[in-house]
Amino acid sequence: MAVAAPARPASRGRRVLYRARVLLRDPTVLLGILMSLVLLYLVIAPLVSVISDAGRVQYGDEERSGQAPGSWTSYYLWRVFRSPVSKLLFWEPLWHTLFVAVGVIVFALVVGGSMAWLVTRTNVPGRKFLAAALVVPYMLPSWTFALAWLTLFKNEGSGGQVGYLQGAGIHTPDWLAYGPLPIIVTLGLHYYPFVLLLFGNALRRIDSQLEDSARILGAGGKTVMRRITLPLMMPALSSAVLLVLGRVLGTFGTPYILGLPSDYNVLSTSLYHAIRDRSTGVASTLAGVIVLVGVMVVLIDTRLVREQRRFVTVGGKGAMDRRGDLRGWRWPAFTIGMAVFAASVVIPVLTLLLSTITKTPGVFSADNFTLKYWFGTDIPGAVGFPHGVLRGSELWEAAWNSLRIVGLASLVCGLLGLLIGYVVVRSDGSRVSTFLRQVSFLPYLVPGIAFAAACLSLFAVRRGPVPALYGTITLLVLVLVITHLPYSSRSGIAAMMQLGREPEEAAQISGARWPTRMLRIIIPIQRGALVTGVVLPFISGLKELSIVIMLTTSGTQLLTTLSIGLVDYGYTQLANGVVLVIALVSFTMTYLAQRLTKSSLASGIGG
Repeated sequence: MAVAAPARPASRGRRVLYRARVLLRDPTVLLGILMSLVLLYLVIAPLVSVISDAGRVQYGDEERSGQAPGSWTSYYLWRVFRSPVSKLLFWEPLWHTLFVAVGVIVFALVVGGSMAWLVTRTNVPGRKFLAAALVVPYMLPSWTFALAWLTLFKNEGSGGQVGYLQGAGIHTPDWLAYGPLPIIVTLGLHYYPFVLLLFGNALRRIDSQLEDSARILGAGGKTVMRRITLPLMMPALSSAVLLVLGRVLGTFGTPYILGLPSDYNVLSTSLYHAIRDRSTGVASTLAGVIVLVGVMVVLIDTRLVREQRRFVTVGGKGAMDRRGDLRGWRWPAFTIGMAVFAASVVIPVLTLLLSTITKTPGVFSADNFTLKYWFGTDIPGAVGFPHGVLRGSELWEAAWNSLRIVGLASLVCGLLGLLIGYVVVRSDGSRVSTFLRQVSFLPYLVPGIAFAAACLSLFAVRRGPVPALYGTITLLVLVLVITHLPYSSRSGIAAMMQLGREPEEAAQISGARWPTRMLRIIIPIQRGALVTGVVLPFISGLKELSIVIMLTTSGTQLLTTLSIGLVDYGYTQLANGVVLVIALVSFTMTYLAQRLTKSSLASGIGG
């Protein structure tokens, strides 16, 4: 008896149709694959490209390397690490970077650690005000302090208008006006809030009964500090040290402003000079070194935190956070806290403001005050920018570019972060979930200026169907999205882990398709995480300089690049005015974001 063969094509067709319908109703896997491909190109490919450029002969270097363009070579490694100019290109900037980093870490630990102890472990007056006020320096652009320093201490050695002290007849030596000391102090004033926040939260979690028990058993203050408090603070201490180190490694504005007059280069400024001189191979090698150091910093931090999980306290209802009584030192301690606030916020901002309304620095007579640097139509000697900051179109065009580029990047970053959180949580345990979780965090390991250099290497020329994007708004938006993605993706993952499947499954049973479920259920429920994923990149992007300085052209001027351009021309008052505008916008947006999200940068350390 003959048996009919099974209709395999028909059954395969039904399976394909069934899988297509499943994907349409729950496209988590498909969405995860698409986002993985996007991140593979936007995160991994730039790093591969910059490494490739460091190992291939670039056009224009064929005579010096003795090889054809595009061929593999070790010429750039030799030039950066072993050649007669390697000291200027790499070794001297590396030493300067390490020296500045150590100085900034010590400064930030001393100031931030003492202020954290003051507002969390003592009964100093105005604790809540100090906790909020001492975080303000991080809301300001990092080079705000550098410009204020120049306005105070600049001498005649670098040309242009001198600072307040020099104008008043007090000579300021070069070591005080430029170089490592000013860089360390100004960066320390900007980064000590990191230590304040980390140490403050750690100190609040330490059960003071442990310290009290040690004292009852006869331990002295130094013993309690060495055997109990410091071991419990080690995770926060190591994180603070490595976080500040990573930030200093990638910062550009402050070393550029205060180091350029004395030829004091660090790795970030050396990388910038190499790109400006079109030394692509050298720039790629330097960028690779910065990337490697940045990755090592975060990996060491991760390992230390994992090893130090043993330094924990088991708290409960009996846990206490007792504050020490300063007695007669309460108001002197408050004065010290206010002095730190004045040195890190009031004096820099007031210095910049005064410089923009005076003709001659340091002279406060009535006839020396002027508003020409804000509203003037003809400023003598200011070639290319002969009017006040608010008078011409340059500021408004730069502000519009900043708002639209950073705003668009922030919206894309927030939505992408929420989608990554959705896919990671909904497909937890899959390879796609693991890949997205790790790759979306990878930009955090790379200093911004090095990642910008990597993206410049990838998008400077046409590669397949992707056109050259250098000098376009698209490239700026893409790089800002990727560099801020770690924050929005972690916010999205944390939010989605708190949302069960039940609401979405109920809508799915009712026949709602995936786009409807996202728009009507997921996004409304997770609007807090979405707002956070948009607002934080927006605030950070407004102050961003290390990334955009590598990618902008004269046609896409931003507020940050406009201010640095005015510094290059020696227009101190005009540059200070633009920085004050940036600081005002940044502070306002930070304040509105905290009100909108009902959160605070200082929440928990001054309660």
